[in-house]
Amino acid sequence: MARRSFLRQLVALPLAGVASSLGQGTSHKSLNVMMKSAWGSDDPTKAAFPFLHGLALSEAGHSVQVFLLGEAVSLMRKSVAGAVVPVGWPPLEQTLTKVAERHIQIYACGACSRARAVQQTDLDQWGAKFGNPGIFVSLVEWADRVITE
Repeated sequence: MARRSFLRQLVALPLAGVASSLGQGTSHKSLNVMMKSAWGSDDPTKAAFPFLHGLALSEAGHSVQVFLLGEAVSLMRKSVAGAVVPVGWPPLEQTLTKVAERHIQIYACGACSRARAVQQTDLDQWGAKFGNPGIFVSLVEWADRVITE
C-alpha cells in the first residue's frame, strides 16, 4: 500500500512541475524576425500567413519586418488585399490595416513590383517601401529568425 502511494506521488511530480510552470509568468527574449513570402492571391491562406504570423509575433513583443517578392507584391494593391480572404481568417485588407497600425515594416521587391505594375501609392497605404537585394541582405543579417511562408 505504501509502495502504491509512493508511486502515485512520483508519477504526479512531473505533472505538478508542468502545472506550476504554466502558471508562472515566464519572460522571453524579444526577437528580430524577418518574414519572407512569395505567395500571391492564387492561394489566399498562404498569402495571408506572413502578415497574420508577423502580427502575432509583434503583439507578443517581437520586432518584425516583412519582405515580399514574386506574386506576393501584388497583395499591396488595395483591390487585391480586399479580395484575398484566407480560410478561417478575416480578409487580408483587415490584417494589413492592423500590420500598418503596429508599424510593421513591409518591403516589396522593387523588380517584382515593377514587373507587376505595383506603384508607390499601393505601398503608401500600408506604410510599405520598395525593397532591393541590399535591403534583403540587411534584413537577413538583422534577424534572429527568418521565417519563409
